Amino acid sequence: MKLPGPDHPITIDRNPRRVRVVFNGHVVADTTNALTLKESTLAPVQYIPRADARMEFFQRSSHASHCPYKGDAAYFSLRVGDRVSANAVWTYEHPYPAMVQIAGRLAFYRERVDAVEESDAGPESS
Repeated sequence: MKLPGPDHPITIDRNPRRVRVVFNGHVVADTTNALTLKESTLAPVQYIPRADARMEFFQRSSHASHCPYKGDAAYFSLRVGDRVSANAVWTYEHPYPAMVQIAGRLAFYRERVDAVEESDAGPESS
C-alpha cells in the first residue's frame, strides 16, 4: 500500500455538477452525487454511487486489477440491447483507508461508453 503524497497526489472532491453516463442510447448512470478523483497526471475520474446507476445493465466480470494507492478493483461489463462493452466499469469495493470515500462507487472508462456528460442541471431536468 502506498499513500498519496507530493510525488503522487490524489484528491477526491464532490462534483457539484450532474454527471450522466450514456451507452447504446441509454442513460446507465445519472447523479448529482459524483466524486471527482484527480490522480497525479491522469485525467480526472468521476465515481458514481451505485444507487444512481441502472445496475440491470451491469454484469460482473472476472477481470480484476490492483492499484498500489487505491487497492483491488473489480469490474463490470455493460450490456444494453445487443451491444456489450467489456470491463467498461470499475469499482473499489474495499479500497485502502486513504481512499475510503470511493468505496463501492462506479467509475467508467470514457472510451468504452458513448458519453460521460457533465452539466449544471439537476437530474429532474432534461
